[in-house]
Formats: sequence, C-alpha cells, structure tokens
Amino acid sequence: MSIIYMDNAATSWPKPPEVSEAMVNFMKKTGANPGRSGHRLSIEAGRVLYEAREAVASLLGIKNPMQVVFTLNVTEALNLALLGLLEPGDHVITSSMEHNSVSRPLRYLEEKGVELTIVQCSSTGHLEPQDVRTAVRANTRMIVLTHASNVIGTLLPLKEVGNIARECELIFVVDAAQTAGCYPIDVSELNIDLLAFAGHKAMLGPQGTGGLYVAESVKLSPLKRGGTGSRSEFDIQPEFLPDQFESGTPNTVGVAGLGAGVRFILEQGVETVRRHEVLLTKRLLDGLNEIEGVTIYGPLQAEEQAPVVAFNINGLEPSDVGFALDRRYGIMTRVGLHCAPWAHRTIGTYPRGTVRLSLGWFNTTQDVDYVLEAIAELCRQGHHGFVEY
Repeated sequence: MSIIYMDNAATSWPKPPEVSEAMVNFMKKTGANPGRSGHRLSIEAGRVLYEAREAVASLLGIKNPMQVVFTLNVTEALNLALLGLLEPGDHVITSSMEHNSVSRPLRYLEEKGVELTIVQCSSTGHLEPQDVRTAVRANTRMIVLTHASNVIGTLLPLKEVGNIARECELIFVVDAAQTAGCYPIDVSELNIDLLAFAGHKAMLGPQGTGGLYVAESVKLSPLKRGGTGSRSEFDIQPEFLPDQFESGTPNTVGVAGLGAGVRFILEQGVETVRRHEVLLTKRLLDGLNEIEGVTIYGPLQAEEQAPVVAFNINGLEPSDVGFALDRRYGIMTRVGLHCAPWAHRTIGTYPRGTVRLSLGWFNTTQDVDYVLEAIAELCRQGHHGFVEY
C-alpha cells in the first residue's frame, strides 16, 4: 500500500532530495563546530550557518541575515520572544486561535503578573482587527498572533494588526509556523518585530530546526546563556545578534538541511508554492462539501486559509476515522485537538477535536482525489465499516 501523506502542518514530508544531500555532505565533509575554532572545517561550518541565515532572510524579507536566530523549533522561538520581553505589569493581546506554543507561555506569564487579553475570533477563525484595537490599554506592550491557524488554516489579518501595533507603539509578534515557506511574508511590510518560524514544516527542513527574526529595535533577554564561540574572554553574554541567543553548539547539520530546503523554495518561488497549495485546498474543500455526512470547519475558501482542512464524519469519532484512513487506505492525517484547545473551543469542536488534512508542495491532485474517495467510502459504511478495527 502506498502512503498518501497529509500531515504537513505537523511536519512536511517528503523533503526535497537536496535537504538530505546537504545534511549528509555536512556530516561527511565538514562536521566541525562553527565559530569555535580557526581551522578550515570550523570556518566551513560557520559558512553553512551563514548561508542558511541568508536564505531565510531572503524568504522573509529580512534585510540583515544576522537578525535570524536559529532555535530547535518554533516553540523555543516563541518562548524566547514572550519570556524574553514580557514582565509583571505588562499587558499582552492575543487571539482565541493560538497554538499552545503561545497560550502556555502566556498562561505561565499570567501567573507571574502579566495581564492577558484573548480576543475572540469567529467560529470560522476570523479575527476582527478593530477588536484588537479596542483591547489596547495604557500598559499594553505586545500583540502576538498566529499567521494561520494550525487547526483550520484561517489566515489572520497581519497587515491590519501590524498597522495597529505600529500606531500604538506596540511590539508585534507573529507565529508563522504554518505559513513561512508557503505564503509570501515580508516582515517590514507587515510591521513585524518578532517572527517565529518552524524549519521542519513548509520551509522543508528537518526536525530540530526553527528560528526567530528579531528586529533591531527589540531588546530581548536570552532564554539561555553560555558559550557562543565569540567574545570568549568575557564571562558575560554577548549582546549582539545572533550570538546573544545562540548559546551552545548549534544543530549545524540540521541547519544545513534547512538552508537547502529554503533555497529549494526560493527556486520554485513562494508565489508558485502558494498557487499550487490553494489549487489543492480548493479541490479538497469542494470534494468534501459534496460528501454527505461530512462537516467541514473553517473559512471554506482556499484563498483565505493555509492548506489545512479540518473535518468530521457525522456519528464517527475523529480517532476512528484517522485510524481507518491510515490502516485501510494509507492516508496519514492528524486527529484530536492539535495542541490548540483555544482554537477548538472557538470553532465548537472541543473536546472531540477533528480530523485534519494538511497539504504540501509534494501533494498532487491525484492524492486529493484518492483521499476524497476514501472519505466518501467511510461515510457510506458508517459504524459497521469499523468492525474489523
């Protein structure tokens, strides 16, 4: 049985061949610790890191590659952004569609005296910018938003909210886990001060990679301190980017793969990737809409969402549907609450959750059609079709 992979919102797969080739090449020919020595292999390792920074900067409209800080994942990047800035007495505004990578750090900070306002989105995940403006207080310091919901794909209005943040002199933090690599982003045009990205999703890199764009005007406190390979004569942390936030030996082999993934996207063109995924998302939405017994969540408009589609089959548990799609049809999905209970409460699927199909660059129209046929068959069979499981 062949595999139809539709769990790209968790981790993209497959990767371009260039990604594994870059990683193997690094391990075979370089392998050294960047910035820790003056020998040629250490210098080459440093070059690998810098070229990956350049690629990410080009992808996201970042003028200075040194403003790209590499982390292990987008979660670490968001923790750096939130815990590195917010202090007791500060007020932060966020939305009801956030992932736990935002909600959990904010709840932790709330216990420490940070004030939190969660702006309610609609049942389709849409955010009204005016509601954000209304929530601004005298002590508001930050607005933090996901760019696209990891549950239903809804795109939040970054441009409008970024303008509000700039007008009110607030720091604007964006979780681009679901959009960096598959949706055009320019941090300057959107007035973004801190942007967290996942290397292993639409940027097509390996797991264990991610990062944070840090605007020059933002003064963050590091999450960790230690060796950076720079200013070794001092026993205090460097205060320049990216060293200030990259203590310890980096995942250089992973970043080598990330750089290759991002360069692959740049060669295709982000707009081309977006058009391809919109086409597939529309085909999937249209097909699901024609299947009796299926409930779809979200905007139901491919242009208004990332390539993420959530659904349920009436009378069947999401876990049963996901299990059957895997074992019977070879279709990889994700079921449940997707680490985003706020979002599921917003769309009315808590605590049951949904079945999530998330498309990527390597999916095809044939994949979508096969998935639609499988779901239609499960709907026709109903409960009795699950006896064998």
